[in-house]
Amino acid sequence: MTDPENRADAETVFPILLAISSTHLLNDTVQSLIPALYPLVKQSFALSFAQVGLITLVFQLTASLLQPAVGLATDHRPRPYLLVVGMSFSLAGLLLLSAAGSFGLVLVAVALTGAGSAVLHPESSRVAYLAAGRRRGLAQSIFQVGGNAGSSLGPLLAALVIGTTGRGRLAWFSLLPLLAMLVLARVGRWSKANTARARRGADISAVSVSAGFSRRRVLLCVGILLVLIFSKYFYMASIGSFFTFYLMDKFQLAVRDAQLHLFLFQFAVASGTFLGGPLGDRI
Repeated sequence: MTDPENRADAETVFPILLAISSTHLLNDTVQSLIPALYPLVKQSFALSFAQVGLITLVFQLTASLLQPAVGLATDHRPRPYLLVVGMSFSLAGLLLLSAAGSFGLVLVAVALTGAGSAVLHPESSRVAYLAAGRRRGLAQSIFQVGGNAGSSLGPLLAALVIGTTGRGRLAWFSLLPLLAMLVLARVGRWSKANTARARRGADISAVSVSAGFSRRRVLLCVGILLVLIFSKYFYMASIGSFFTFYLMDKFQLAVRDAQLHLFLFQFAVASGTFLGGPLGDRI
């Protein structure tokens, strides 16, 4: 007979997956507002393209390099309420960006927003894995499509709400991380109450890995994945940062129209992610 606990662990907890995906959407909407506002920021502070690239560099460094450290720490000791803490960093960065009066403060604002992303993503990904049961590909795609959809919504909202009126209206978007913090508080409580499920899942994964692959093989596979992810985000960050400027220069588009085209690009990314998860479960 099947152990009732193992059968429960195999069940996919869709309410939690949808909650974590929706907060991923809200977080990445806030994150994607930054490159969508580059034309306004460049004009406000008379920046060069090198300085625009520096904004992206600071944002990506804080958003990326902190993630492994946070992930390592939460693997040893899960901290479900870090989800709320990470979103509070994004909230602080958003508010500072809306009122920043200098290029230096803009860099601080994007660093705070990037730090929020770095804290949020490892722990929320762990919760998505915890709620996945046996349907890990589907669960990951549900989680990831929330982020990709949020990345596409940022440019659209920037075009429709902010337009060319300036960064002052950016403060209205603080409602997004506040809403996400409320949802994440409930997700954190669920995660804390299911620590035993997480422990059993980790034990099962450890057994399956040790039974099928050597440590060298696992490290090689992870290394290949890192190269693929790095190459993907290298061109994604480049397009996200400079696509609007290219359209404005090459085709004389207005800022709002260029932002709408950036939305279409990001929406295509979200669509591909949504299709990839179920395919990954089948193949």
